[in-house]
Amino acid sequence: MEHRVGPAPDAAPQVRPYHHPAAGWGAAKSVTRVLVEERELVDGPRAIMRMNHENGGFDCPGCAWPDDTKGLRLDICENGIKHVTWEMTRKRVDRAFFAAHSVTELAGWSDYDLENQGRLTEPMAYDPESDHYVPISWKEAFEVVGAALRGLDDPNRASFYTSGRLGNEATFLYQLMARELGTNNLPDCSNMCHEASGRALQAALGTGKGTVDLKDWESADALFILGVNAASNAPRMLTALAEAERRGAQIVHVNPLVEAAATRTIVPHEFLDMALFKSTRTSTLNLQPRIGGDMALLRGMAKAVLEQSASDPKALDATFVERHTAGFEEYRALCAATPWEELERQSGLSRADILRAARVYTEADRSIVSWCLGLTQHEHGVDTVREIVNLLLLRGNIGREGAGPSPVRGHSNVQGNRTCGIDHRPTEAFLDRLADACGIDPPREHGLDTVRTIQAMRDGEVKVFVAMGGNFALAAPDTAATYAALRSCDLTVQVSTKLNRSHLVHGRAALILPCLGRTEKDHQRKGVQRTSVEDSMSMVHLSLGMKRPASPHLLSEPAIVAGMARAALPDSETPWDWYIEDYDRIRDTMAVALDGFEDFNRRVRLPLGFRIKQPARELVFLTPSGRAEFSTAALPDVVPEPGTLALGTMRSHDQWNTTIYSDDDRYRGVNNLRTLVFMNRADMRERGIADMGAVDITSTAKDGSHRYLKGYTAVPYDIPRGCAAGYMPEMNVLCALGDYSTQSDQPIMKHVKVTIVPAAGG
Repeated sequence: MEHRVGPAPDAAPQVRPYHHPAAGWGAAKSVTRVLVEERELVDGPRAIMRMNHENGGFDCPGCAWPDDTKGLRLDICENGIKHVTWEMTRKRVDRAFFAAHSVTELAGWSDYDLENQGRLTEPMAYDPESDHYVPISWKEAFEVVGAALRGLDDPNRASFYTSGRLGNEATFLYQLMARELGTNNLPDCSNMCHEASGRALQAALGTGKGTVDLKDWESADALFILGVNAASNAPRMLTALAEAERRGAQIVHVNPLVEAAATRTIVPHEFLDMALFKSTRTSTLNLQPRIGGDMALLRGMAKAVLEQSASDPKALDATFVERHTAGFEEYRALCAATPWEELERQSGLSRADILRAARVYTEADRSIVSWCLGLTQHEHGVDTVREIVNLLLLRGNIGREGAGPSPVRGHSNVQGNRTCGIDHRPTEAFLDRLADACGIDPPREHGLDTVRTIQAMRDGEVKVFVAMGGNFALAAPDTAATYAALRSCDLTVQVSTKLNRSHLVHGRAALILPCLGRTEKDHQRKGVQRTSVEDSMSMVHLSLGMKRPASPHLLSEPAIVAGMARAALPDSETPWDWYIEDYDRIRDTMAVALDGFEDFNRRVRLPLGFRIKQPARELVFLTPSGRAEFSTAALPDVVPEPGTLALGTMRSHDQWNTTIYSDDDRYRGVNNLRTLVFMNRADMRERGIADMGAVDITSTAKDGSHRYLKGYTAVPYDIPRGCAAGYMPEMNVLCALGDYSTQSDQPIMKHVKVTIVPAAGG
């Protein structure tokens, strides 16, 4: 069994304050180490020069930050290179590996060690008699899937999950297969991440997406970054932040933790700055609200704008509000009725801090507000995002250059998945167009999202679970409940590139179907194929792999979907094989079926691709009133009860979603430790917890049940009183399956109610 290169797993944990710029030489050193360890000193640099470029480049399989608009030759980041090198590894998980290791044995390995074994090479089926995965042909594997789906007494007994990495063409075929089967059970990772953003923006503006693009970021006077750890989650944002600071824009970061990206950076492709160790500030103001306190901050800023407008009419864009919005007077009255004392209490910030942020906002002509999971994974996530829109509407910061809402999608093409049909709540208009374009009769009732899929599997209502990418067993909440749900299925199917926990937590029958990676050439009958992706700012562009596939037995994701569909729908008139011969044919159908994809094949080949039309950007609001809608939601009470803390889960820097590259977290100064909890030092003293002391963590769910983590290490950190933080996926066990937002149905991973005490016997 291979273990990580570097410190042994039992090396002594170390925590030291991090005072260096984000990116810079730390990132360069980390990238070099990864290239050396993976023995990719030739193909690795070649991939770096081809990533995120038009005319033969491939799209980074990491985050969804848009490609540079100025022809930058190194539009890359540390995490993107890690992700690509991890995919390009020379290590292989073949039939000999599975013959040597039982599932029971592999279940005892760490998640790092599982993925570190390398790329999967051929389809495998679980053999319960031997407790091993054994080889199976593609034809036989597809027939296993087809027979299971054909044998269901109701198509809603199957559920089809999607992670963000799936390309648009495979996404479209996947949802087409599910709907032709007769179900809208299409859960995806957005159900756990940005569902609140989509629902809030749809209600307020008539669109589920942000309205800005990268050029807007380049011309904004003020940038407000809320609940985002950009240096780890969207590192290429650092370039935009550095450029904004140099042109004099104001940059306000709002986060319970002051992350490295909120201080200063050295952008690696700026070679002179690298040579001179010259850093650039990435913020002009840092605010640390309590966990869940962002909505109170935003309302306080809006209250300040409205109060200022009494003496300074320019503080409020009254003309915009009158022409383009609905509900303003009700919102003005709500702000006036909200006491400053309550805003301070709920936000955890002083009135002076809130006014400081409001001053930045009113002095800027054009403002962008950007956010990530720090705002959405709460009970009140939808209300908070709507409060962002409220604030933007007050000064007309919608529908003009350099202004608007900008959600940060965390995974490449997660937004494209939703655009191309992965939606358990499809609109009638979408289904009507799909029916006309594809000649099917899609189901009209809503399907199951992620949480309800887990509940349905647990209760025996869903018998077949198919996952296109991701590591569902680790990504989902309430780990024990998710494991039990997966094991209750008759069949689980995982389409993957690497071995992970979800292959070991499986149904009575299980398949591993290995697919091509984003970096690899996709050979089909009509030649090497390109796939398309959509970034977080609605740009759609092509991606072309450059490397020989890790195994001759790998299939592309579209081909795998088509193979399952042929077997499950033997009488289908959909030309599955014809589609796979040439992906242009898929795109031609998508052009008819999807709003905004007209003339798809021509436009996607333009330099940088094309931007999907965005009515709200043109001040066309597809809401019931035909206007942008103010929200008048009540402020939630987010102050922890005495003795409890609000805990938020997050990623370490050396991690991408559930893929863990090491036990380090460079930007938070952590080495050789993941089983930790960051706490305010005063909260630690109050509980008798020593620095680096062992603690036990207990979460309390809405239904009163408890979940536990034992023997974690308490690390003192600059975080507000009453707040704590630690790493997912380890801490997902603390978030009960029933603890999801009633507004968005998202698991409340950023607001878990916990008690933390010194470890028993410690």
